Amino acid sequence: MSAVELMLPPLVACMILVAIHSYLGLHVIAREVIFVDLSLAQMAALGTTTGLLVGVAPESHTAQLFALGFTVLGAAIFAATRTTDRGRVPQEAIIGIVYVVASAAAVLVADRAPRGADIIKDILVGTILWVTWPTIVKLAVAYALLGTFLFLLRRRFETISFEAETATAKGWHIRWWDFWFYLAFGIVITFSVPIGGVLLVFTFLVVPAVTAFLFTRRPALLTAISWSTGVIASAAGLGLSYAYDLPTGPLMVCTFGAVLLLAAAVQRVVRRRAPVTAPGAAAR
Repeated sequence: MSAVELMLPPLVACMILVAIHSYLGLHVIAREVIFVDLSLAQMAALGTTTGLLVGVAPESHTAQLFALGFTVLGAAIFAATRTTDRGRVPQEAIIGIVYVVASAAAVLVADRAPRGADIIKDILVGTILWVTWPTIVKLAVAYALLGTFLFLLRRRFETISFEAETATAKGWHIRWWDFWFYLAFGIVITFSVPIGGVLLVFTFLVVPAVTAFLFTRRPALLTAISWSTGVIASAAGLGLSYAYDLPTGPLMVCTFGAVLLLAAAVQRVVRRRAPVTAPGAAAR
């Protein structure tokens, strides 16, 4: 098998994953719920292992329904626990609790399920290198539908994420809209974790978005920088994995980290060289 035949499917899969995760990551950073991806991914893992315990094949559609069902539960919890009061428990604490409890429950269930340990490992590191074209087509169709949903409601979701005070002033039922946002988010996770694994999916979500926020706060430019960063880091990670015969998922995570460090260094240089406007100059 040639390098192109081996690496083209995972590259295309990465482009699809990056396209939607880099956008969702902007909302995650703006909402300051950084670990919601890990928490929802762990809920999906708990659903998969629970299905395995009752005899459901891990690659079946029924297993995906189990994973989706637990993800919907997670989305409902996060929507219901949203708070803007400083004196109350921050939502990130709730997200962390859900992650820890779901992780522990998944381990307990996996201990009693056949091949439970193997499923937990696959969920953690993924199988991106062995993704097939039929899986990629299914992924593309699912994300196209979800992308359409997010695009049609982008103004409302962006206002809630980036201008929460405005959304509250308009009298919107924010928790209701949060549920739909987290539901779409959870469906994305349900499809992406079996392919990329928890670590890589979290990286797709957070690192490109953080890189974008280093340079701008404009939504359109944020999206462009986030997606571009994901594409470059994915291609570099896959290329290095093939060249040096290293584990693909972990190497890609490290590559994203290196790209973020490079972007941070560039941002510091640009900021230092930027001209300083004298007080009152703008007025003149």
